[in-house]
Amino acid sequence: MALRSRTTDTAPRRRRHLGSSHYLYIAVIVAVLAGAIVGLAAPQFAVQLKPVGDAFVALIKMMIAPIIFCTIVLGVGSIAKAATVGKVGGLALGYFIVMSTFALGIGLVVGNIIHPGAGLDIANASYDASGTKEAATTTKFLLGIIPTSLLSSLTAGNILQVLFVALLVGFALQKMGTKGTPILGAIRQIQALVFRILAMIMWVAPLGAFGAIAAVVGNTGFGAIVALGTLMIAFYITCALFIVVVLGSLLWLVGRVNIFRMMKYLGREYLLIVSTSSSEVVLPRLIAKMEHAGVSKPVAGITIPTGYSFNLDGTAIYLTMASLFIASAMGTPLSIGEQVSLLLFMMIASKGAAGVTGAGLATLAGGLQAHRPDLVDGVGVIVGIDRFMSEARALTNFTGNAVATLLVGTWTKELDREQLTAVLAGERPFDESTMSVDDHLGADEAAEVQREQHPVPAAAAASGSTTENPVTTAPAAQEPELVGSNAGGTRLG
Repeated sequence: MALRSRTTDTAPRRRRHLGSSHYLYIAVIVAVLAGAIVGLAAPQFAVQLKPVGDAFVALIKMMIAPIIFCTIVLGVGSIAKAATVGKVGGLALGYFIVMSTFALGIGLVVGNIIHPGAGLDIANASYDASGTKEAATTTKFLLGIIPTSLLSSLTAGNILQVLFVALLVGFALQKMGTKGTPILGAIRQIQALVFRILAMIMWVAPLGAFGAIAAVVGNTGFGAIVALGTLMIAFYITCALFIVVVLGSLLWLVGRVNIFRMMKYLGREYLLIVSTSSSEVVLPRLIAKMEHAGVSKPVAGITIPTGYSFNLDGTAIYLTMASLFIASAMGTPLSIGEQVSLLLFMMIASKGAAGVTGAGLATLAGGLQAHRPDLVDGVGVIVGIDRFMSEARALTNFTGNAVATLLVGTWTKELDREQLTAVLAGERPFDESTMSVDDHLGADEAAEVQREQHPVPAAAAASGSTTENPVTTAPAAQEPELVGSNAGGTRLG
């Protein structure tokens, strides 16, 4: 009776929340269209709106480090065995390396088939590569993971440093046992606060989308799109085929999940990526949505942030196709040996460059500066359409990480199949008002939340479950059941 009444009371509130989120969704679409119109009608005015889009992206990036830190610490610190983290991380990294290499290879194949730069003469082009000469060598890349101090990782804006520190803190809390429970509880509350702030920030998304789209259309116009249409269209088609054929087939064969249903579930995230051309903007939402879809906290908390640095399928395709385009357009085509060598170099140069708008362009310039300095000047030619290609890169990177999370969850048996089916069918919609990551808790997580909210006194813990203190033990036996029932399912594995 209590559960039935609770479900009945909750349903109307959920519908109202979804209604308000739909208004936001429509507002973003209208803002994107309005921005494009303003960019074409008044380009000089539209370019001045760029700070509006930059401000929105800056607000989102402000939240990245604390969200990743809290998510990973809770995911690692909450599990009983460190071997689980190693298993998840090992599977994820192995998958990322294979798929990134495969994506680089696809870019080379398509580039050699269509020869996008043939017939152009850009030998006199120039591009300022200052600031990109520090292309990531293996040594600098590895040393760059270690922050200056424990707290500086949260302010430096380096995702890999946040990952490193969060893993250390998570394992340390894991070793502390019950003494670390209050700290985990505090971090859980901080995470809820951060997600609530993020939900508030999302209401200015229409303004950010309007400013970003208006500025890029006003600044670029149609000239660069027409001149370099072949490269851009080929890149979009390649990314679309990679998502539907490669990722879609893999997701269906391993997890029996239709990729189009997953993409529909992540529709709002795709719209935000299109308007900002940055997949980093939706990183916190992807973590929350994957956990709501039934992926366990350790898998979502480790796979997604790690994938944003190592699983760059769209960036990999872009780097190889753009390199071939520049080499061909400048009259110095790359030989097969040079292409393979460049592929290996780009595997290192692309790591850690995900999410941020323009990171692909900077990575391309840095990679060419270190590998083929004579080709760097050609980068300036594709700057005009890099913003449009950045959208395809970000969409492909985002989809690749969403698929990877479901695959790793399936392989490690950390995926609630019943919850995933219900979510993708639209039966259990995501709560946009709170973006809560605790609306789908497994039995172990529910019990942990209960311990954090109602800590057992030391004397009672020492005496164990006895009949001398029934008042203390009764709630502890019942409350996790109520929390679990609110989740809507039991986590597997």
